[in-house]
Amino acid sequence: QVRLVQSGGGLAQTGGSLRLSCVVSGNALTINKIGWYRQTPGKEREVVATITRDGNTWYRDSVKGRFAISSGNTLNEVYLQMNSLKVDDTAVYYCGYGGIHWGQGTQVTVSL
Repeated sequence: QVRLVQSGGGLAQTGGSLRLSCVVSGNALTINKIGWYRQTPGKEREVVATITRDGNTWYRDSVKGRFAISSGNTLNEVYLQMNSLKVDDTAVYYCGYGGIHWGQGTQVTVSL
């Protein structure tokens, strides 16, 4: 049984930084790609950034140059460094893979 446990996040001011962490317990060797997603009330969950076992990364346009995803060698740990935060980054953030495995969610709130 694979379990994803998140930490980090919280409250930041516009222009500030936050870091999210996600630790995958169980057999992470089957994971080829893992990512960070976010969701706001009334909207669908959207992908923010992903990273593959080969280290290839992808970012949605709105976070390029501000957010950085990184991971351990086996994707058993994944991080999201969020810099130059904007109010629009406010959301519940989830780490996840396969479309069905998710962390518990972490609130990120950016104030003016």
